[in-house]
Amino acid sequence: MAVDLDGLENTAFWADYWNNGLVGTALYFLPHLAAMPERTGAVLAALASAPPGGVLFHCMAGRDRTGQIALMLLAIADADPEAIVEDYLETVRRGDQRAAASGRANEEAASEALCRSLGTTTEGAFRSALAGLDLSAVLAAAELTDADLAALGSWRQSLTD
Repeated sequence: MAVDLDGLENTAFWADYWNNGLVGTALYFLPHLAAMPERTGAVLAALASAPPGGVLFHCMAGRDRTGQIALMLLAIADADPEAIVEDYLETVRRGDQRAAASGRANEEAASEALCRSLGTTTEGAFRSALAGLDLSAVLAAAELTDADLAALGSWRQSLTD
């Protein structure tokens, strides 16, 4: 099942992020979660109700929208914050491999330059998103069912067993 996280029909939101490079950074994670929590909820619900056998979630670059969902899943699983940061940074460090696999240019240097021009770094932007994440509020606003929340919560148990 394909689920669109973006919500591109919300042109007012995307006017501030899509064409200026910010969508290629963690700087848009919290604003996106605040503006369209139901989009993240739809992705999490699809993941929670996926049949056995594995799940693939991705975006074009493999770290932006994917990073937002990975952040949510790891936070739901109550992963150590440093492990969440490391997970994201490992994806950043693999920029050359991701670019080669997709036949695209590695945009990591441009993303880092954009973050620096805004007074932060790629890592700093992600750390800020993680620190500012109000998981309970996002999950409450995400329109998830009780069954979705129970399934997502059960992953925490499976990770600690």
